[in-house]
Amino acid sequence: MTGARTAAAAELRFVLPRRLEASGPPESRGLRRDAVRLLVSDRGRVEHSRFHELPRYLRPGDVVVVNTSSTLAAAVDGTVAGVGPVVVHFSTELEHGEWAVEVRAPGPVAGALGSVGAGTRISLPLGAVATLAEPWPRGSTRLWRAGIDGVTDVPTELLATSGRPITYAYVPEHWPLPDYQTIFGRIGGSAEIASAARPFTHAVITELVTSGVVVAPVLLHTGVSSPERGEPPIPERYEVPEPTARLVNDRRAAGGRVIAVGTTVTRALETRATSDGRAVAGAGWTDLVLSARRPTRVVDGLITGWHAPGASHLMLLESVVGAAAVRHAYDEALAGGYLWHEFGDSALLLRRCRDLTARAGCPSPGK
Repeated sequence: MTGARTAAAAELRFVLPRRLEASGPPESRGLRRDAVRLLVSDRGRVEHSRFHELPRYLRPGDVVVVNTSSTLAAAVDGTVAGVGPVVVHFSTELEHGEWAVEVRAPGPVAGALGSVGAGTRISLPLGAVATLAEPWPRGSTRLWRAGIDGVTDVPTELLATSGRPITYAYVPEHWPLPDYQTIFGRIGGSAEIASAARPFTHAVITELVTSGVVVAPVLLHTGVSSPERGEPPIPERYEVPEPTARLVNDRRAAGGRVIAVGTTVTRALETRATSDGRAVAGAGWTDLVLSARRPTRVVDGLITGWHAPGASHLMLLESVVGAAAVRHAYDEALAGGYLWHEFGDSALLLRRCRDLTARAGCPSPGK
C-alpha cells in the first residue's frame, strides 16, 4: 500500500531548480509576509497576484479554516557513542512521555541516519537521554519511537532551552523560532511550521472579516516532513471543534465555500467528513491519505505553498482540485519563477464546482 501511495505522489514529475528554493524568510528579501506572490487557480484559469490581494478572490459567505498549532524548536543536538554528533528531530509526542523522532547527521544532509537502530542511546543537553525503541509507525525507515529520560516535559524543558527550528539543506542559515510561527498559532505541538498560513497578517484577516469571510480554527500538530523522500504522510494528532464543524456546515448549506489554509487543515477536516459532505467535530489521530482517488468532501479550495517533487502533499492538492489543475498551476509557477518551501510563495487553488456526484455536470476532482 505504501508503495502505491508513493508512486501516486510521484505522478506529477518536475525538476525544481535550486534558484527557486527560498533560502530564508521573505523579510530577509525585503518583503512583508503578505507581499509574497500568490498564484490563483480558479475554474481552469490562472492569475498572478500578491498574497495581500487574497480577499479579492474570496467572497462573502466563504469560510477560511486555519490551524492553531504553533511550531516547536524541535531540532536538538545530541551525541551517539561510537557514531558522534547527531541532530534529533522531535516529530510527534506519543503516549507515556515517548516521542517519535528522526535522527540525522549534522549539517545539510539528506535523509535519516542509517547507523542507528533499536536500543541506540542518544545523549542530549540537560542530561537527557533518548533511547530508540522501534520504528514508528510500524514499517518506517525514518522515524523511531523513543523514550526520553532526564526531563519530565520535553517541550518546556528540553526544546525551549536547547532546541531550534528544524531546517533542511535549502535553508543554510538558522533563523529564529518567530520566523517559523504563524499568527494563528496558539497550542505548541508542530515539529514544523504549517507554512501555508505564514503569509497571513492581521491586515489580511481584517479585510477578509470585514468583507464577510469567516475565519474558523482546527488543530493539527504536524510531524517532520521529508523533502528528500516520496513518502506517505505520517499519523498526526488533530481536533475539529464543534463550533467549527457547525459553522462549516451552515456556510456550505448557504452556498459558501470552505477554504482550507494548508494541507494540515485539509487533512483534519476531511478525517471527520461524511460521505455527503458534512463536517463532523472530533479529535484523535489521523492516518488519512487524500488523493484524486479519495477527493475532498468538505474542502472546496486550498491556500498552499509549493511542494517538492515527489511529496505526498501533491496527492492532497489533487484531491481538492484535480490532477490537471495541479499540473497547470505547477507549470505556471515553474515558468513564472515562484519560490518554493516554507519561506516561498503561495497559491490559492479553487475547485471548479461543488457537486462531486456529477448530478450537475461537475467532473470528478480526479479528472
